[in-house]
Amino acid sequence: MAENFHKPTLFSANKFEAFQGGDDPAYISRVAHETAQALLNRVRSDPDPETVERLVAYTDENGIDAVAELWSRAAPRSLPGALWRIYLIRMLIRQDPEGCAFLYQRGTDAAATIDPLVAGAAVPTGPAEIMVLADEILRGLFTGDFAVALDRGAAYCRVTAIGATSIADDLELTEPHRSSELTTRALRFSTTAAEFAACARLWRRDSLE
Repeated sequence: MAENFHKPTLFSANKFEAFQGGDDPAYISRVAHETAQALLNRVRSDPDPETVERLVAYTDENGIDAVAELWSRAAPRSLPGALWRIYLIRMLIRQDPEGCAFLYQRGTDAAATIDPLVAGAAVPTGPAEIMVLADEILRGLFTGDFAVALDRGAAYCRVTAIGATSIADDLELTEPHRSSELTTRALRFSTTAAEFAACARLWRRDSLE
């Protein structure tokens, strides 16, 4: 990675917005794919509840650095790329549950799609509910339908993008700098949503590697 993170890592919204995704596949480490596949196969073949919960909460105690070192360089539409982004989204939510819940609830109110239902957060969605959603999505990668978990992650990102865009519109005249930040964040969430959706389609075709 370009930065050396120190435990525990605080991965700010600005860093998320600056994150450019994985490198070209030619630069992806074979280790990223091997570790992602080995971890997922082992846990899904024997989903011991304690092991699953340790994996879900791994970054709470260890920071995001170890996960980033393994998978952050992987292409977005790959197994390690999907795992990295789900862990990253969860980290962002746990570091700012109030802000994430606010954007998500605003997006829920403004959405004209079924995305809030697909994401599956409790309504109304406050900080506690948004953290539960993050855990459910990550846990679903290990114990449930992997593609459905990715679809839920994509829906969360789309709803949050709608919320960020809506608030950006409100602030365009009074706080243009903040409006621009939110617009950038919305674009990043929209991009991540598309990556999750693509990974879900690949998984259903047994082509996510």
